Amino acid sequence: MERLSDMGEDSLVRRLIGRLKNSRRGDLVLGAGDDCAVIDIGLEDDYQLLKTDSLVEGVHYREDTPADKVGWKAVARVISDFAAMGGRAGHLLVTIAMPGEKEVHYVEELYRGMLECAEAYDAIICGGETSSVPEGAAAVISVAGTGWVKKNQYVSRSGGEVGDRIFVTGRLGGSIRGKHLDFLPRIEEAKWLVEGFELTAMMDLSDGLARDLPRLAEASECGYQLDKENIPRNEGCDLSSAMGDGEDYELLFTIAPSSADQLRHLWADKFPDLELTDVGALVEVSQSNEMGKGGWQHFDR
Repeated sequence: MERLSDMGEDSLVRRLIGRLKNSRRGDLVLGAGDDCAVIDIGLEDDYQLLKTDSLVEGVHYREDTPADKVGWKAVARVISDFAAMGGRAGHLLVTIAMPGEKEVHYVEELYRGMLECAEAYDAIICGGETSSVPEGAAAVISVAGTGWVKKNQYVSRSGGEVGDRIFVTGRLGGSIRGKHLDFLPRIEEAKWLVEGFELTAMMDLSDGLARDLPRLAEASECGYQLDKENIPRNEGCDLSSAMGDGEDYELLFTIAPSSADQLRHLWADKFPDLELTDVGALVEVSQSNEMGKGGWQHFDR
């Protein structure tokens, strides 16, 4: 019998999305397979965004990680996905499943971190659920949220075209040294981008460039040529680390080549302390680089 570890996360998601196609309705602008679902609820200017994400102890953070940092990360991951669509945060629901021996103070600190992140990005935690887990099981924190995006500004993974330039914000690699716990979702940067430029595709880098760029290219029915020597790396990180460590939570996006020079110039004035790097181009599928293994994938052996 086939097991999850036999197919990996990406193949599993493709199979499950295939089962969802018959459930689509007219108000669903964009469904499963992107950073957020996009819903038309009848507003004149805005679409609603829906997102859920989870942290599992031992997978996304260590047991000895300070609870407030875990809380920040749990909320920041959802807000980062809103940014990846060109949107902003709204309301959040939090579910925690914890072993009974966990101290009450730990949960209070967890919520302190979640509230700090939510307030920093104008989101509101408005409810949720609590549950126990079986003895010896890992704790789980799940955050579901609504967000909003202007109808003329939302960006999916699937709009890229052959010839588009590929950009990343910030530097990549080495997130395990601490960035994955205190990163800042690129809400402000994404807002500036979608207000001033016609981005063709965008997502956030959560599983590593080696894993996420092929996902964006596949959604856009393109291949990619990557200028590996241009990939911005954090200090102490080699190319393999920058490509595959994951949990960078930077923006990965594409834009028509005719806009690339203007974008670089204006970005440097607007965000002088955050790098923006052209790392390649979308190409025909037949001309695509071979990325090889890298990046994070759940269930991968």
